[in-house]
Amino acid sequence: MPPVLLTPLIPAATTAGEPTLLERVLNGLAVAGWRTLGAVGIVVGAVIIAWLLRILIRRIVARIVNGAKHKAQVDDTQALERSPLAAVRIVQRTRTLGTILSNVVNVLIGVIAIVLVVSVLFPGVLGSFALLTAALGAGLGFGAQNIVKDVLNGIFIVAEDQIGIGDVVDLGLATGVVEYVSVRVTHVRDVNGTLWYVRNGEVTRIGNMSKGWSRVIVDVGVAAGVDVDAAEDQMLDAAAGLAKDPKWRSRITGYPELWGLQQIDGETLVLRIVLKTRANAKDDVASELRRRLRAALRATGTEVSGLNSVVLEGAEGAQRVRGANPPRTKPNPIAPSDVHWKPKSKKGRKRDASAGGEGPAEGAGDAKEKP
Repeated sequence: MPPVLLTPLIPAATTAGEPTLLERVLNGLAVAGWRTLGAVGIVVGAVIIAWLLRILIRRIVARIVNGAKHKAQVDDTQALERSPLAAVRIVQRTRTLGTILSNVVNVLIGVIAIVLVVSVLFPGVLGSFALLTAALGAGLGFGAQNIVKDVLNGIFIVAEDQIGIGDVVDLGLATGVVEYVSVRVTHVRDVNGTLWYVRNGEVTRIGNMSKGWSRVIVDVGVAAGVDVDAAEDQMLDAAAGLAKDPKWRSRITGYPELWGLQQIDGETLVLRIVLKTRANAKDDVASELRRRLRAALRATGTEVSGLNSVVLEGAEGAQRVRGANPPRTKPNPIAPSDVHWKPKSKKGRKRDASAGGEGPAEGAGDAKEKP
């Protein structure tokens, strides 16, 4: 019986190794599906990682803020403003750094996710546009270098607590009260009410007049015929009374200092008195000190021809950095001229020992006489 020839179920083109149109479509859909699934997985993973990191940052910030509130024994941030200034600055700095970290995390994860998605969906695109991407990145980096400089400098300003909201600062470009601090710009409002936007990258020096302590320096002008010692005693008593006043003593951190006669201008003598105060109370203390000095001097018949607060700058300020009490070195004791002491040689000590050690050596007696 001759063999029966069966009609092949697969077309001849398939038997030759070439896929059909349907197979090519199905294969393409399968590859696209897997790539889409991989891209979706990358996006979901990026969202989850960003979410976890934001939770971690928020918990760290909340722990630091709660610690500051617990130390200040307050329950909310509004009450914290009446607590010590250091606690307020910790909260401000921590929240600002938390916002910065959150933004950095979002940007980095977003960029990485986009690159990975493009590489999964279009494997050859990144390689094909590598040169274009490098040129574009170089152009953007060159054009955005000022922004990068502003951001980096702002991060250091915030992290090192150089300035804070409410500080009176001198940034070189503007002087006034800080109203807002971000990683790129700082808002400073001057005494005239003008709000200055200072880029952090342009700040090369910062003078913070609200940290630590300040000095109130007052020059008092009196007539040339006045007894200087008596006038200084009256000034010192008035300043000491201000420092002991229950209303003012919390704003004053040191004892008054007399810096003596500073200038003789014709018929006027200029005497200087100094008082160390808290940084945020300098102007109030200076005004009250001037008022009390005038009243004390006029009560004794001493006419005051001038009463001015002084801000020392330059070389004059550098010479007075330590105030009126520079460090004193202890004088070297000088022995009397008739006392000469020097250690005896080994041979001399041996000779004294062999002689029976009769009494103390001459050099030892001289040593006892040295004051």
